[in-house]
Amino acid sequence: MGDLDPLVPMTTPAVTATAPKRIGILGGTFDPVHIGHLRGALEVADALALDELRLTPSARPPHRDTPQVSARDRLAMVECAVAGVAPLVVDARELQRDKPSYTIDTLELMRAELAAEAQVFLLLGWDAFCGLPTWHRWEELLQHCHILVLQRPDADSEPPDALRNLLAARSVSDPLALKGPSGQIAFVWQTPLAVSATQIRQLLASGKSVRFLVPDAVLAYIDAHGLYRASN
Repeated sequence: MGDLDPLVPMTTPAVTATAPKRIGILGGTFDPVHIGHLRGALEVADALALDELRLTPSARPPHRDTPQVSARDRLAMVECAVAGVAPLVVDARELQRDKPSYTIDTLELMRAELAAEAQVFLLLGWDAFCGLPTWHRWEELLQHCHILVLQRPDADSEPPDALRNLLAARSVSDPLALKGPSGQIAFVWQTPLAVSATQIRQLLASGKSVRFLVPDAVLAYIDAHGLYRASN
């Protein structure tokens, strides 16, 4: 007989299927990026066990005022902010397009680079979500992603009529229950942080400190380049 004991059956190691990648997207002007953006992003990334959460600075936002500082400076600040903070990463593709930063275009480009089963989660604040019916090709967004609405406890406004049927058909009560690569909506409660980019720009313009409102590396960049000062 051979070396194998005939009483011990041979077994084949179990093959573990690779879970689909889970990618979050948080867009914005990031003018400048601050702790509200970063803390909210990190909370969602941790809660949903995302492989990556991509902060995506917009070049020419169709629904926002023109950013006060250059795309190069805004990108550099986001890069400073997320350096070494996994799974937060920077996606600069919108700054490389010479046209308005339409979210549908960004989603289509990202989808073309990912496996078909990858889950994509678009993070939107409550105000941005309520404004969806004014977005370019907004009805197509859910073909490419799930939408996570970041709702703070003080957000008590009602969604517009155009979104009510969509919410009734596509919303899921538990964001961890979102299935498949795209197509559903869930709400994620956020820690309320009373900080805004507008507030930070105003403080800087008046010569006041914004320490602890932005990461130290971002503050160092702002100071080194004289951004948002009254003379700019």
